Amino acid sequence: MQKIVLLGDEAIAQGAIDGGISGFYAYPGTPSTEIMEYAQNSKEAAEKKINRTWSANEKTAMESAIGMSYAGKRTMVQMKHVGVNVAADAFINSAVTGVNGGLILVAADDPSMHSSQNEQDSRFYADFAQIPILEPSNQQEAYDMAYSGFELSEKFNVPVMMRITTRLAHSRAGVELKAKKNQNKMTLPKDPRQYVLLPAIAKRNYKRLLATQPNLIEESNNSIFNQYIDGKDQSIGIVASGIGYNYLMENFAGNCPYPIVKISQYPLPEKYLKKLKNECKSILVLEEGYPLIEQKLKGFYNDGIKVNGRLDGSLPRDGELNPTIVAKALNIGITVDKVIPEIVRNRPPALCPGCGHRDVYEALNEAIKDYGDGRVMSDIGCYTLGALPPFNAINSTVDMGASITMAIGAADAGLVPVVAMIGDSTFTHSGMTGLLDAVIKKSPIVVIISDNSTTGMTGGQDSHAKGRLFDICKGLGVESEHIRTFVPLKKNHEEAVKILKEELAYNGVSVIIPQRECIQTAARNHKNAKKE
Repeated sequence: MQKIVLLGDEAIAQGAIDGGISGFYAYPGTPSTEIMEYAQNSKEAAEKKINRTWSANEKTAMESAIGMSYAGKRTMVQMKHVGVNVAADAFINSAVTGVNGGLILVAADDPSMHSSQNEQDSRFYADFAQIPILEPSNQQEAYDMAYSGFELSEKFNVPVMMRITTRLAHSRAGVELKAKKNQNKMTLPKDPRQYVLLPAIAKRNYKRLLATQPNLIEESNNSIFNQYIDGKDQSIGIVASGIGYNYLMENFAGNCPYPIVKISQYPLPEKYLKKLKNECKSILVLEEGYPLIEQKLKGFYNDGIKVNGRLDGSLPRDGELNPTIVAKALNIGITVDKVIPEIVRNRPPALCPGCGHRDVYEALNEAIKDYGDGRVMSDIGCYTLGALPPFNAINSTVDMGASITMAIGAADAGLVPVVAMIGDSTFTHSGMTGLLDAVIKKSPIVVIISDNSTTGMTGGQDSHAKGRLFDICKGLGVESEHIRTFVPLKKNHEEAVKILKEELAYNGVSVIIPQRECIQTAARNHKNAKKE
């Protein structure tokens, strides 16, 4: 079979294409973005007419995937871990509806918070929903799981979560491809009320989901992705999941002396875990993220065997694992604690030179200075860097869309004027409903939608807001005379300050839309135009 070098994200996309997928649905979010980008750039996906367009947010992506599954086709929805929060309503209920065509949700977690607000562990969502989890240890497994995950989903009539982390998503390895599968034909559910979650039907569906749990455990017991690996030194038994297994094997050049249960498919394979307990004096759990397995084992092994991991301090409670951390937990002699000379000084991230957000913040800081500090609620995007010097301009970043609704609450508390800073893509992701609340309440807030015509923070994907912002705001009820625009450039600074001051003085909802293309996408588009 053909073998190619792929990122973990790319391996998932190719595995899904080869596994008979009909539709990818996603909202860009690091470290999941490259799955959709690979599919969008795939000639094979284009020839097979596989859907691969971005959705407005993770909830709409999840619901679209459920709709494709309803029609009998195989589908995958991808998002970063905090995106699962946005999709949670549809995701949790999809376990109760069940599936028709196979459905995989890829949740890309970001331990150590390289580009995220938290490092939550998506496995808890899947455990809560009582569905299988696939957690690859390497790129080949990522491909194989995407390839076969649709069949697992269809076999048990449940969605499947594939959980990856940053290091796997963004590292490369050789991947051996499998034979291509055909896409499913369109077929509707045999039970016409399967997806109708009225209480009477939902109760029946939920009982069916509960009855499936022993079968899911038995599937994990027999999964090719789970292994029991014998070891001569039974003083410690090791349970290693996902990429944690790789970190373990790196310390022993692939020849670990301790018995290992390798877990890459959940629910936990009880057969292997019972064997490990019977053979070993204590257990060390190596898992990336929160202590999900460790917590479960403390209940599963309820007769006194010691279980070590993140909870007892054998491993750090936060951040990523790595081979050094694993070595320390095993008391292996290591010499990597030497002082590493500083070659390049660390520097904080900064807005790009020439970025339009810079001019927006300079104008905003001047316009609002007479009102005092602490009045700018911000959102998630490149413009979040306005919190850092030299601007020091924003006072909050909580979740997608929160700037507008936090501004409403702050105004209700008496903080007037108050500003919400949000980007064009984030506005159409989850800011529009907040603006509707503000219009209904006639909140005295100023909403700045800093429009760079792209989703800049994740690489320049198309924004759903492009060319539509004025009409959207007007349609939501903002008065036309209080929807203001300007081009954020040095030469327009005085005009920008004047507009901002006027709207800060207005006792109602104002929307200001600074509009200038992202400097990075502009350069890329210019380069592509020259090639043509």
